[in-house]
Amino acid sequence: MHFLITGHTGFKGTWMSFLLARKGHEVSGYALDPIPGSLYADTTIKNRLSHDYRADIRDRDTLGRAFAEIKPDVVIHMAAQPLVLESYKNPRETFESNVNGTLNILEATSNTPSVKAQVIITTDKVYKNKRQRAGYVETDELGGEDPYSASKAMADILTQSWIKSFPGVPTAIARAGNVIGGGDVSKDRLIPDLIKSYLEKKPALLRNPQAVRPWQHVLDCLAGYLKLTDYLLDGGADSLWNFGPTSEEFMEVSKVADLVGKDWGVEPAWKHDSMTYPKEAHLLALDSSKVRQNLGWREIYDFEKSVLQTSEWYKLVHSGVNKEEATTNDVENFLLRLTS
Repeated sequence: MHFLITGHTGFKGTWMSFLLARKGHEVSGYALDPIPGSLYADTTIKNRLSHDYRADIRDRDTLGRAFAEIKPDVVIHMAAQPLVLESYKNPRETFESNVNGTLNILEATSNTPSVKAQVIITTDKVYKNKRQRAGYVETDELGGEDPYSASKAMADILTQSWIKSFPGVPTAIARAGNVIGGGDVSKDRLIPDLIKSYLEKKPALLRNPQAVRPWQHVLDCLAGYLKLTDYLLDGGADSLWNFGPTSEEFMEVSKVADLVGKDWGVEPAWKHDSMTYPKEAHLLALDSSKVRQNLGWREIYDFEKSVLQTSEWYKLVHSGVNKEEATTNDVENFLLRLTS
């Protein structure tokens, strides 16, 4: 099976490339150049790709030519402007990338006869945030108070409309919670920022220590996307799916800092950052019972294991193990647990 990943040079895209290559699939990618020092830039995963397009998803013509050349069987659309704080700084780019970019992907897929299934990745932040502890289900109202969340909600609604208006390629939307794992170099990512502080043997500064998030390991999330892909290839038609931990695993940001700080021998692990920042949601929660019941997906790593597995990746790299080996080991160990 030939997979085309948009955003393959990003954090989740690189991990997906490793996972798919290990599972024996043909992989191609379409994305912007990787951030220097990123997992993609510092490994040889690029050598395992059939096509490695470097272009913007807002470039409709180039995107169409890439699809025509690659002729993928499956499209997994991950390319996006993914940062809340960045969306306040560059709202136009955020909306154009996340909304118009998604429209271009949907159109390119419709014009590519080889595509048998398509998964559009949005986020848990598409839901209208009512500050409820109970997780949002797939039929709950969408919203978005910050530019990032609003842009992803718009992309989600756009995709739902496209599925109904232009039936053809089996398409589904995946909404996931906060994903963690080794090698994320984007701005304002919690665990990388924690590690930077702990390497200096000092507590980290947390903007919102009491904020609650549905944390999950990147490989659990990606395995869910592949479950959803199989469902589409087998003729499934339901289009909305949440991927997140059970409610018992929803944890405060401070809990992550405490775990990683203890693992790195830094206590106290954090201090409250008293500076004023743009607004972010205090509580985000997903109900993923639908995917558990209907597709049989479940996470392999609980909250503590997800955090410590991520911390261990950084420890290995800090000790001199290269990022490729650390990532490959994580993929191998995960697949062993997945099949046991």
